[in-house]
Amino acid sequence: MNISIEDQLGLISFEVDKEKHIKVETSICRQCVDKPCLRFCPSKRFTLEKGEIVHNYEGCLECGSCKFACPKGAVDFSYPRGGYGVYYKYG
Repeated sequence: MNISIEDQLGLISFEVDKEKHIKVETSICRQCVDKPCLRFCPSKRFTLEKGEIVHNYEGCLECGSCKFACPKGAVDFSYPRGGYGVYYKYG
């Protein structure tokens, strides 16, 4: 049985930490032409609003791809504090 990515994402839950575990330096983002962050995040936490990159850390899957995929080094990723973050319900 194959389950779509969208259905798989529906099988997780989050305990949101009020302390942001991902910080994005948007002044660096303004210099980036390609904006790969709009494509590499599996939970689509990066969006472009009025020409500016916006990051919503709530719903982050904690994969760390943002830390490694940003060519400008604008993303500071760390894991949420203990007891917070994503919970995978089924595997």
